[in-house]
Amino acid sequence: MNRVLKEFRDFAVRGNVIDLAVGIIVGGAFGTIARSLVDDILMPPLGLLLGGVKFDDFFLLLKEGATGGPYATVAEAKAAGAVTINYGLVINNIVTFLIVSLAVFFLVRLINRLRREKDAEPPPATTKTCGYCCTTIALRATRCPACTSELPREDAASH
Repeated sequence: MNRVLKEFRDFAVRGNVIDLAVGIIVGGAFGTIARSLVDDILMPPLGLLLGGVKFDDFFLLLKEGATGGPYATVAEAKAAGAVTINYGLVINNIVTFLIVSLAVFFLVRLINRLRREKDAEPPPATTKTCGYCCTTIALRATRCPACTSELPREDAASH
């Protein structure tokens, strides 16, 4: 049993698991922001352009509730116990998904660009180390200024 607990502890504190947990928490917070962006900023003007409609209240009535319809909102229909298909909420969720997907795409794109820059080849060397006294000298030097040893000439083009 102790071995299983030790393995679980090693698994739980491994960097990838912690990174995943942080990603889920940040993703949840970002989802809340995206939902607010859709519900509070994008959909009201769009609804206004379409004649003052609220997408949240687009629904198809399948069966009336205890108190007969018509129902102006999904909330009224649910309160009456009506059975509805809430396609307006689906539209909102699709728009939210598209916004989150677009944001994640740009984030991954940025991360990939940063990784490419990090993994790029280092600039060519401009110095070398004297094999006799370990002094750093210019790449094209033929004699070490510290110990005066003769060194083979190396051009930057040969590297």
